[in-house]
Formats: sequence, C-alpha cells, structure tokens
Amino acid sequence: MLGPWAKTELFVNAGRGFHSNDARGVTSAVDPAQGLVKAKGHELGLRSEIVPGLQSSIALWKLDFDSELVYVGDAGATEANRPSRRRGIEWNNRYVPLPWLLIDADLAWTHARFSDADPAGNRIPNAVDKVASMGVTVRELGPWSASLQWRYLGSGALIEDNSVRSHSSLTTNLRVSRRFGTKTELTLDVFNLFDRKVNDIEYFYESQLPGESAPVADRHVHPAEPRTVRVTLRRSF
Repeated sequence: MLGPWAKTELFVNAGRGFHSNDARGVTSAVDPAQGLVKAKGHELGLRSEIVPGLQSSIALWKLDFDSELVYVGDAGATEANRPSRRRGIEWNNRYVPLPWLLIDADLAWTHARFSDADPAGNRIPNAVDKVASMGVTVRELGPWSASLQWRYLGSGALIEDNSVRSHSSLTTNLRVSRRFGTKTELTLDVFNLFDRKVNDIEYFYESQLPGESAPVADRHVHPAEPRTVRVTLRRSF
C-alpha cells in the first residue's frame, strides 16, 4: 500500500490459495480434497476520501483457477471442469452528505472465460457480467430510521457457446424502524417491494418430464420471492 497523498492511497494485492464454490466438496469425509482447486489472484486499486463525506475505491483484479466447478442439473451437484480466468473492475462508494443521510453504491463488471480451447465454447455457465447495488439510508431522525436498497444482477451465459443467456433482474427492498426508548425497536421490512417477477437463479440443461419421449434442453429457474412483509419486534435486556 502506498500513500496517503491528498487523502488518497494506492494498494496492490497478490496471493495463491485454494478455491471452491461448493461446500459439499470441502466438507466431504469421503474425499475432503474434492472441490478444492488451486487459485491465484492479483488486485490493483485506488482508495480516496478527497471529496468531503465520500469514501470511494476502485480496483482492477484477475483470478485464475486450475479448474472451474460447474453445476450439473441431472446430478444436482457440481463437478470439476476446465480451467478458467476472470478479470474485472469494482467501484465502491459510501457517501455521507449529511449526518443523518447515507448513500452507498457498488458496481462490478466481470469478464469470465474458460482459459483453454474447446469447440463447445469458452463461456462459464452462470457467470454474470455485471452486478450493482445501491442504497439510501436515513438514520436516527428522532426515533425513526429507514432505508431503500436496490440490487441488480446482469445477464450471464447459461451454456458455453453463449447462445442462451439468463435474464437480468432488479429488486428493491425497504426497511423502516422505530425505537421505543433505548431497549425496544420495531422494524418493518418489505422484500421485493415492487413485486417484480424475476429469477434468483437460472440453469440450462436437459431434463425429461413424465410423458416426454426424450430429454429436452430448457431453462430451469428458481423464481425470486414475491413481495413479502416481515415485522420484527426487538427487546434488549
């Protein structure tokens, strides 16, 4: 790390380790090494507070995996696949223009590809290209607090040749809280505020339903929860 200069610093990170996106492979008593692959990563970034009230950082990064774990629908599990390389950029911001107001915004873009040659294609299934989140929080206006959060997941390839892609999604969550004295707080959460019909996850693989003469390749989705309301009463002792 270098700096600070004018409330700004540069940072560089590099490391080697092991990676898994399936905890079943890591905790398996039969083959504890299954699912863990060698990984190496690099990061170069800048972090600054030169603008009053704003903490902002931007980073360029790269990750190399010896093997990519890919979901297999028929088995309902992941399996080791081809080596991969990911690179991208992340921009994170936290802004406090007023003592009672907080605005945060995080954006990321990723270029994810298999790193070897294969006629099937080089796209990594279910690796989305863009992710973003933004929130506005009003804090401690008397006994009241509130926040509005947006989450965006971009489209991503569902198969290696990129001929089928997932749909992007945007959801909104609302939270309103009120304190009653120093020990009691009542909170209202509304998830998927606008009741958007989006999917939390999408896969594309062959499956066969009763009555079908042969397996059919199609989308398999897990829809996001509809608008949901939760009320929480918390009491401290």
